[in-house]
Amino acid sequence: MQKIFFAVFMLVVILCIGTSGYMLIEHGSFLDSLYMSVITITTVGYGEIIPLSPAGRIFTICLILAGVGFVLYLVGEVTESMVEGGLRKIMGRNNMEKRVAVLKDHYIVCGFGRIGKVICKNFKESKLPFVIVESDPLEVQKIDELGYLALPGNASSDEMLLKAGIKQAKGLIAVVSSDAENVYIILSARGLNANLFIMARSSGAEGSETKLLRAGADKVISPYFIGACRMAQLVVRPTVVDFLDLTVHGGELGLRLEELRVSEHSPLAGKRLMDSGLRKEYDLIVVAIKREQGEMQFNPQPQTLILPGDILVVLGEHEHITALEKQL
Repeated sequence: MQKIFFAVFMLVVILCIGTSGYMLIEHGSFLDSLYMSVITITTVGYGEIIPLSPAGRIFTICLILAGVGFVLYLVGEVTESMVEGGLRKIMGRNNMEKRVAVLKDHYIVCGFGRIGKVICKNFKESKLPFVIVESDPLEVQKIDELGYLALPGNASSDEMLLKAGIKQAKGLIAVVSSDAENVYIILSARGLNANLFIMARSSGAEGSETKLLRAGADKVISPYFIGACRMAQLVVRPTVVDFLDLTVHGGELGLRLEELRVSEHSPLAGKRLMDSGLRKEYDLIVVAIKREQGEMQFNPQPQTLILPGDILVVLGEHEHITALEKQL
C-alpha cells in the first residue's frame, strides 16, 4: 500500500511540474497546460492544443518518460495488490477449512457477540479446541486478528455446520442474538448429530426457553437471568460467591473446582473413596460424584465406590488436579 501511495504522490508531483512547465515555456493557460500534461502522461494522444516550440518538445519528451513510467508502475502495484489480496484471502480460507477439518471432540460456537467473545476467551484459557461460525464479515476479521478458527457463513446452514465438523464435534453453543436464529441452528445441528451436546442462549422472553429445549437444546441459559441471580447472591451471600469465583476461575488461593471423568482403565475405578488416595496423595476434597446414569452424590461417604464413567467434582490446588487428571 505504501508503494501505491508513493506512485500516486509522484504522479501528482509530475502533473504539477508538467502544468507549470507548459505555462512557463509555452505561455499556455492553466487549463490548457493541465490538459496537455494529462494527455501526455496518460498517452491518450488527442493532439496538441498548445503549439510546441523545440524547448516545449524536449520538455514533453521528459514528461512522457517520467510520467508514463510512474503510470505503469502505479498500474502494476494496484494489480499486484488486488491479485495478491485475492489469493491471500482464498489461500487463507482454504487453510482455515483444512485446520477445521482435522478437529475432533471440539466445540462449535455460533455467533461472536458479547457472549460469544467471553466463551471463546474461556475456551482458549482452558485450551479447549473450538471453531466459530459467524456471518458478519467485520466480526470474522476480528476473529482472525485474535487467532481463533472461524468460518464465515450462516450457522443454521447444514453445509456450514458440516464444514465446522459437527459430526466429530463434542458440543455446540448457539449464542446469536435472536431466539429464532438459535432455534434454526439447534434444529439443523440436532438433525446432523443426534448425540451432540447443545447449549443455547435465551433472550429471556416468555416461552423462549421452552421453544429452545423443544428444538433440541440440552441446556438453555439466559444471561439476564443468570446476571440478576448473581447480583442478588452477591448481596445475600457475598463471601460464598467470592469463594466460588476463586475456585472456578482461580485466584490468589490457587484453588480450583474441577470435574474429572474416571475412565474404564483408571486405577481409581472399583476402589472405595477412602482407598483412592485422593485426600492423602493429591490433597483433594471430593465435593460430589456424578454417576454415569446422571445420579449426583454430594459429600460422598468414605465407603462410596468409584465406578468407571463417574465424574468426580474435586476441590484443590491446580497442580494436584493436573497430576490426578493424568492418572484418570
